[in-house]
Amino acid sequence: MPDRSCRAICWTPLWHARLPGVGLEQLLLGEGWADGCILAFDEAEGEGSGGESGEPPFRLDYRLDWDAGWRLRKAQLGLRRVEAAHGLVERSLVLHTDGAGRWWGDDDALDALAGCVDIDIWPTPFTNSFPIRRVPLAVGERREFRMAWVNAPALTVAPQAQAYTRLAQHRYLFESLDGSGFRVVLEVDDEGIVVDYPGFFRRAPAQA
Repeated sequence: MPDRSCRAICWTPLWHARLPGVGLEQLLLGEGWADGCILAFDEAEGEGSGGESGEPPFRLDYRLDWDAGWRLRKAQLGLRRVEAAHGLVERSLVLHTDGAGRWWGDDDALDALAGCVDIDIWPTPFTNSFPIRRVPLAVGERREFRMAWVNAPALTVAPQAQAYTRLAQHRYLFESLDGSGFRVVLEVDDEGIVVDYPGFFRRAPAQA
């Protein structure tokens, strides 16, 4: 049977300094799962093909599964890009978690991620929804989180401290506590999904 509760969401990436607005993310969102595809350019200088400024374009596919309390249980990521020096480059990453701070790959425990409950994947605004949905905050309340931070296109994963403060019904102050001082106010919809991430992502208009 088709999943009639599934919805499609698209974002335009704005974060690339030389190619703002070039690329697209499409997300299929169901009950307890999400399937996303990101097409973007690597911001790092390189010997890529396809970008006027030399950055290699990449495609990132991800599948996320979580329980009824928005505790992640599995993340599968696959990346493809073509580089002039190496041809087709493919990377993959599979993460499992028990929803209580223990993580492992296909075989080995990932002790560095101990205590992380949520995932934050760069570059998608969707994963900001996990702490927002998992831990409802009152307006004015602030909470710190330990995230499993995945960085594409390298597909590395490391713990990162972050904080969210609920400013209004649909507005959250997001802070990275990695020493960078990064702060941004996110606008979300009724389901806690990002609508506007100033300077980084903007929701594409819904189609009828």
